[in-house]
Amino acid sequence: MSNPANPLALLLGLLIFSFVTTSVLLVPFINLLYNLRFIRAAQKTKDAFNKPTPIFDKFHQHKQGTPVGGGLLIIGVVSLLFAILFPLMKYLGVTITHVYPINDEINIIFFAFISFGLLGLYDDFMKFFKFESTGFFGLRLRHKFLIQWVLAFILAFLLYFNLKIDIFYLPFIGVFTIGWWFIPLSAFVIVSFANAVNITDGLDGLSGGLLMIALFAFWILSGSILDTPLSFFLALWLGAIVAFLYFNIYPARILLGDVGSLSFGATLAVVGILLGKVMALVIIGGIFIFEIFTSLVQLLSKKFRNKKVFPVAPFHLLLQYHGWEEPKIVQRAWLAGIMLAIFGVWMAMV
Repeated sequence: MSNPANPLALLLGLLIFSFVTTSVLLVPFINLLYNLRFIRAAQKTKDAFNKPTPIFDKFHQHKQGTPVGGGLLIIGVVSLLFAILFPLMKYLGVTITHVYPINDEINIIFFAFISFGLLGLYDDFMKFFKFESTGFFGLRLRHKFLIQWVLAFILAFLLYFNLKIDIFYLPFIGVFTIGWWFIPLSAFVIVSFANAVNITDGLDGLSGGLLMIALFAFWILSGSILDTPLSFFLALWLGAIVAFLYFNIYPARILLGDVGSLSFGATLAVVGILLGKVMALVIIGGIFIFEIFTSLVQLLSKKFRNKKVFPVAPFHLLLQYHGWEEPKIVQRAWLAGIMLAIFGVWMAMV
């Protein structure tokens, strides 16, 4: 931070500052969640068709009593730091470069970050205070899924009309203008990643670590196109994620919650779209895609064939079912995520 003329030094300083800020706040935040009883309770979970999931419950019994909602702190810290620090950049002699109209770009990023977070917070609130069972202002799964699509289409319309994005890049082939087809494609990508990260968030450190790896990859790509607002945002988000991971790795002292997983999945998709690298997004987020694919195959088979393809899904739960220990699954997923991130960045740059 001592040399504001150096953009990389500034961004690294922002990452460190976000890390320190989040680290200082995490322990009081964890204690607050305990006091509010915002913790993972003993309950019987159900799948999308309202059927019991005893295998899931068996492998997650030890997580009962763990505070949930780490994503809320990350959203709050990143949003507040961005609002305070970004306007100061011009006074520090920093040249702000951007690809899109700067206010529109920032509004879209934070609309995804906060709106999907609020939907996830509602989900956490209903589950952990057991309002779902009492019918207190409850939304069915299909209603929450519909809200996701509404939010995703709002984002897609803003990307298309406000930022004038209507292209799709295929590595080794080139850029295609797809016109208004960009809107449903972008909405699909946003909803898919919101749910993919949510499904992957089942083991201590799994989704958080994979997010950290993916964000580093996109941080590199944002720097390559000189998009200061996006690089600034990713630096703050990365610092907060790293601090959170210290308390989230096995055995976790705090869990991300739907407030974090839905928000971060949707925002990760928006970042990939802003960079014009949807194919790179699919590769960099390959573990997330594979996790939701195994869940989708399982659900569709149960719906239309009335039998399972796998003993249990998603894939990380299947590995647990076959005897893999939780830290082993997470660490190997991180290694796979690192290689996918390297491959994705390479493909985005060729």
